[in-house]
Amino acid sequence: MNARRESTAVMARRVEPADSLDFFPTPPWGTRAFCAHVLPRFEACDLPSGMVPFTAADPCCGQGHMALVLREFFPLVTATDIFDYGFGGVTDFLHPDHAQAPRDWFFLNPPFNLGLEFVLHALELATRGVAVLVRTAFLEGEGRHAKLFDRRPPNLIAQYSERMPMHRGRWVIDGKSATAYCWLVWHKQSPRPSDPAFMWIPKSRQTLTRHDDWLRFGGCVDLPATHPVMVAIEAVKKPKVYREPVLTLAQVREEKARLEGRPSPATIGDIARELGALL
Repeated sequence: MNARRESTAVMARRVEPADSLDFFPTPPWGTRAFCAHVLPRFEACDLPSGMVPFTAADPCCGQGHMALVLREFFPLVTATDIFDYGFGGVTDFLHPDHAQAPRDWFFLNPPFNLGLEFVLHALELATRGVAVLVRTAFLEGEGRHAKLFDRRPPNLIAQYSERMPMHRGRWVIDGKSATAYCWLVWHKQSPRPSDPAFMWIPKSRQTLTRHDDWLRFGGCVDLPATHPVMVAIEAVKKPKVYREPVLTLAQVREEKARLEGRPSPATIGDIARELGALL
């Protein structure tokens, strides 16, 4: 039986505050799975270099978990974010004055609350395509359907066949999740579809995770609930049991006398006799 683990993996019903940055890093193997199994449907690699001969941009790069992997496949990848996570440039992709250099492809793992706006703006800027990683629940919703999917359906929906855990603010190597994710792909050089095609992304976590990913991307490991560190954390979380202060013998005598309306016993013998009378 597996021990319960402390985890910040989220359920599909997660609701983010309106002002949340919603930073959930993409596991490196997740981006590699897209580039290995999905991207070849739209772009071919340059044989001498093995790279896709186009430029790419990640406008919500966080700490670079997706952008660094994209650089394994694209010769030029620019990365920005509205917050300084220590990687890439700092800019607001949705600001009216935002100036974005032309890029062939835009890759996004956008904040869920602003996913629609990110996709629409990326479609305006991309010269070849847009690939967005979203919760599968993103496909639902009358608003997104009316403003995006009905007017401009994606060319392809690529659903992970295995769960891809994403945790707030960190990449957990052995993480677990109850949330399903998929890629939506718009390719401007392909015919505009009436309905999107669909594919399964094969299991890739074991095959596409590299031995040095934990170091490159700052991976961490969830500890079992029985680990001494987790036990100590749980102990701190639990409220301390309130215990009444211990009364002194004199206080016991005074309280008993007050309740009975008579003087308190003067000696231990008096207390013994009083107790004997009660018994």
